[in-house]
Amino acid sequence: MALDVAAVQAALRQDGLDGWLLYDFHGSNPIARAVAGVNGRQMTTRRWYCLIPAEGPPRKLVHAIEPGTLDHLPGETLRYAGHEALASGLDALLAGMRRVAMEYSPGNAIPYIARVDAGTIEAVRQRGVEVVSSGDLVQRFEACWSPDALETHRTASAALYRVKDRAFAAIADAVRGGTPITEYDIQQQMIGWMQAEGLTSSDPPVVAAMENAGNPHYQPTAQRNRRIGRDELVLLDLWGRLPQPGAVYADITWVGFTGTQVPPEQEAAFAAVVGARDAALALVQDAVRSGREIRGWEVDRAARTVLIERGYGAHVLHRTGHSLGQEVHGNGVHMDDYETHDDRRLLPGTGFTIEPGLYFPEFGVRTEINVYVDHDDARVTGPMQQQIVALG
Repeated sequence: MALDVAAVQAALRQDGLDGWLLYDFHGSNPIARAVAGVNGRQMTTRRWYCLIPAEGPPRKLVHAIEPGTLDHLPGETLRYAGHEALASGLDALLAGMRRVAMEYSPGNAIPYIARVDAGTIEAVRQRGVEVVSSGDLVQRFEACWSPDALETHRTASAALYRVKDRAFAAIADAVRGGTPITEYDIQQQMIGWMQAEGLTSSDPPVVAAMENAGNPHYQPTAQRNRRIGRDELVLLDLWGRLPQPGAVYADITWVGFTGTQVPPEQEAAFAAVVGARDAALALVQDAVRSGREIRGWEVDRAARTVLIERGYGAHVLHRTGHSLGQEVHGNGVHMDDYETHDDRRLLPGTGFTIEPGLYFPEFGVRTEINVYVDHDDARVTGPMQQQIVALG
C-alpha cells in the first residue's frame, strides 16, 4: 500500500496522538512493513523506525548498512550503526513526542496487534513518551477495503456459495445412491471447484461429519477422515479470495443433514446459533444506522448472551467472529469478548464474520456470515442459513 501521510496525520489529530511510531526488526512487524510499504524483496536485517508525526514530515531512523530501507517515504532520514548511535537517534526521533501509537496491545489482549517487543516499548517509554495501541489506526490504513476490494469480496462470496451448493448436492447424491463417500472425498472436490471458480485459499475447506464437527478446527486428510453416512450432520466451512493484488477473503459455514428429519437436539442447537448470529447482526446494524460507536467485544457479548440464556454456555469454544482482509483473519477488529477483549471500533470500510458455534462430543453446529460496514449501514454480503439443510 502507498502511505498516505496526510490521511494518517488527520487520524492522529482526531485521536489525540502526537505520532505513530512504526518499528520492525527482521520482519517481526508485518503491520509496520505493510503500512510503510517495505516489501519482502528488501534486505532488512537491522532495526528501522519511522515516526509519522501529527504535524510535519515523517522522521526515519535506519541502520547505516541498510540506508535505503525507507527512501521511498518522505522526510528526514537519520542513520545509526553502533548501539550508542541508536540510542541518540531514538532521542532525536522522539523529540517533542508525548503520546505515540505502536503495534502494542495492553496485556496482549489483541495478539494480532501486539507485534512490538517489550524492550522496544520500554526504550520509548524511557524517553518520557506514552505508548498506546495502534489498533484503530491499523484498521484505517491496513484493514479498510477499497471499493474494488469490496467487489472482489462479493465475487469470492458468490463463488463460495456455489461451491457449497455443489458439495451438498454431491453428498446428497452419494448418500441416496448408497455410494461410499468420505469427508476427504468432498473436500478434494471442493478444492477443484474453488480453483475452477478462480479462487485461492490459505487452507483447504473443512468438511466435518458428526463428532468431527464438534472440533472447530477439524480438517480431513487422506489419512484421517470418516465416511459420511445416512442421517448424519455435515458441516462445511470454506474461505477464499481472488488471486489478484488487494483482493479480500470471503468465509462461510453451512450445516446439512443427510436425512429427512433433523434430530431435535441438533435442530435446537442450530436454532440457538442462528438466534445468536441474528442478535449480533441486529446490534451492529442498529449502531451503524444510528451513528453510535460500537466495539468488537459488544458484538461477541450479544451473541454469547443468547447462547448462555438458552443453556449452551458450556459448549462455546471460540469468539463470535474475526476480521476479513487479504488474509482470512485480517488485521481489523474481531468480534471477541471471549478469547480476548477486543476494544477496537467497527469502522466504515471494514468487513468481518459473525460465526457463533456450539460444540458437543457427538456433533457441532455453526453458522457464518460476512458483514461489511459502510458509513450508514452494515450489510450481509451473502445468504444467511436459517435451518439445517436436509440432504436426504
